[in-house]
Amino acid sequence: MKIYVASSWRNDHQPDVIVGLREVGHEVYDFRNPPSGGNGFHWSEIDPNWKTWTTEQYRECLNHPLAAQGFSSDFAAMQWAEAFVGVMPFGRSASFEMGWAAGNDKRTILLLSDGEPELMVKLFDFICTGMGEVLLKLQEWEDDQ
Repeated sequence: MKIYVASSWRNDHQPDVIVGLREVGHEVYDFRNPPSGGNGFHWSEIDPNWKTWTTEQYRECLNHPLAAQGFSSDFAAMQWAEAFVGVMPFGRSASFEMGWAAGNDKRTILLLSDGEPELMVKLFDFICTGMGEVLLKLQEWEDDQ
């Protein structure tokens, strides 16, 4: 199955999820290591002081060629994917990605972590508490095809 993993740069579990999915034969998009090469998009590539931007600077930098390239890579992978696995905790971008997936009838799995409960996760097809559940659900979906 073609899988998009939505998570955060700050999530230490994301690389293990990528490896676990690939070990059982899934094709997985890893935003940290996109197929186009490089180490994925970082705002710091545009400006090391990105955390101090004004809202106007942020809006302008959305049009920077590096931001456009990072967006294009991730969005093409979102369109390519058959299923999304959200690995919590994550931030706004992964929340947008998972919401887009749910709204576009992609299969969605959320891998929970400790943290504040969120009601809108009910949008997703399946909510897991461990990687074993994620793999079982993906196998069920593959068997149904």
